[in-house]
Amino acid sequence: MTRMIEASLDELSNMMYEMGELAYKVVSLAISECITCTENYSEVREISNKLMSMEDAVEEKVVEIIARYQPVASDLRKIKSSMKIAYDFARFGRYALDISFTNRRTGGLCHCEPWIVDYITEMGEKTLAMVKMSIDALKNYSPTLAENISTREHELDKMYFDFFDRLSAHTPATTQCIISSVLIVRYLERIGDHTTYLCKSIVYMETGEKIMIV
Repeated sequence: MTRMIEASLDELSNMMYEMGELAYKVVSLAISECITCTENYSEVREISNKLMSMEDAVEEKVVEIIARYQPVASDLRKIKSSMKIAYDFARFGRYALDISFTNRRTGGLCHCEPWIVDYITEMGEKTLAMVKMSIDALKNYSPTLAENISTREHELDKMYFDFFDRLSAHTPATTQCIISSVLIVRYLERIGDHTTYLCKSIVYMETGEKIMIV
């Protein structure tokens, strides 16, 4: 027998899946424009704004479900986790917008030495892989996949801190390049952090266990 709450929970899941697809797209767009010296600011801003609106919509849906069905146990965990996951997707959009604004204001990586462009290209690919991994864990209801994000997070953090050592050792770089590259790697590192928060919510949603992903 189908429970009355199921249709609402499915709708909530579909909202998060759509946010995941948009989050991946907007992060990809922002990274790409910095590397290729193009500009996608208008499109990035539009998607970022949509993600923030969808976060509000998820919150409203959660309130509606609680008011109508008084969920408990796993249903309540799913609903609670959905709000956190929606917030993390919205943060992906915000950091993508920050990257895009940096690109627009300072010229992105256009004035940087090749090693910096290559380095941030690799860091961007790792960040996108983490975003995709978190989305896959959500779609597949996989706490195991979610916990595996930890290894990627360590790799991204190492690249983040190593970048400053290499930047110090390889000067001169133009002031524009230093400002752009430092901001961009910071935003990528923060996106990586939010993939771990998101995965932590997935583990809680599926198992009820609160874990530390570090």
